[in-house]
Order: sequence, then structure tokens, then C-alpha cells
Amino acid sequence: MDLSPITAALASKLYDKVADICDNLMLQVAADGVAFQDDWPYAIHLLSHFYVHDINSARFLWKSIPSSIKETQPEVTAVWKIGQQLWLRNYSGVHEAIRGFEWSQELQGFVAAFSELYTKEMFQLLVNAYSTISVEDAALFLGMSEDDATSYVLQQGWTVDYASRMLTVKKQPVVTEQKLDPRKLQQLTEYVFHLEH
Repeated sequence: MDLSPITAALASKLYDKVADICDNLMLQVAADGVAFQDDWPYAIHLLSHFYVHDINSARFLWKSIPSSIKETQPEVTAVWKIGQQLWLRNYSGVHEAIRGFEWSQELQGFVAAFSELYTKEMFQLLVNAYSTISVEDAALFLGMSEDDATSYVLQQGWTVDYASRMLTVKKQPVVTEQKLDPRKLQQLTEYVFHLEH
């Protein structure tokens, strides 16, 4: 079984493409009538679905993984723990699941990229949902110590009240569409009409 497309995508850090590559290879192998071997990269395949927010596909994949693999490959189970926390929306649990396993060399970069992506998404969630939030809660969402979380959000322009341990969220500027001046639209219409006739 040629897994080089998966290896190439990981080496190129094209993590958002890995799920499709794995799915297509799996379909190709199944269509060829080849039985899956123990060397199928189940941990990578599962994580790739979490990376692109396809938790349902990850759940179906998990159900199809032979129990012998789940029992003998702890990294597969460790990736699944990340998915369980995602499913439960246990934000701090996702970070704990990531930090709670010694990832293989093959998966370290992918897990780190997923962790970074997840932290950015949690930060954006905080920006959208809060105007103020406690340092403790921000740290839970971001999967960091309170000091690291404070430093992280201060770099993003937030402010902190050290006495109350509250953070004030800096809202992102709202991009508004530029309105077209009706007179300019009329001039443009007349110009095009003139060109056509």
C-alpha cells in the first residue's frame, strides 16, 4: 500500500488536505479489494478529520477501526481522546488530551499544527463572545497557564485589570462594504450604453 501521498502532504504541512488524501486512498484500497493492514495511518487519518472540523467522519472512521488496532496502538486512542473532547465541547479537555500523550515523531508536527489552529479558533471565539472575561477562564479556553494566556491576549491588543484579574477584549474592526454612489452608477451605465450604441 503506497502511503507516499499522505507522507508528502504531512512533509509539506498541507494538513488541510490530509483528510481527503486519506479518504481517497482508503476508498481506492477498498475498491481494489485489498484488506487493510495494520500499517494504515489511523492516528493521522483521525486527526486529519479533526483538523478540518469533520467530527462525524472521524466518528465513522473510529467505529471502523479494528479493536485490535485500538488495543495495540495507543496513539490512535490518544487522538480519539482529542475528538471526544471536541465532541463534548470541553475546550480545556482538548488541550489536556493534546498535552497528555507523548506523540510519535511522525505525528508531532501535525499535532502541534492542530493545537495552534485550535488555540487561534478558541481566541476568535472569545473575541466574538465576550467583552470581558476572567484571566482564569481565558486560560482554560486557550489551554495555557494564566500568565501565558494573559501575555498571549495582551499581544492581541487586549487589556488586563490586574486587581480584578479581568481581561477586556479588543474587538476586531468590522469591515463594512463601501456603498456605491448612485450618481457614479448612473454615469457608468450611461458610459456603457454609449459604447454599445
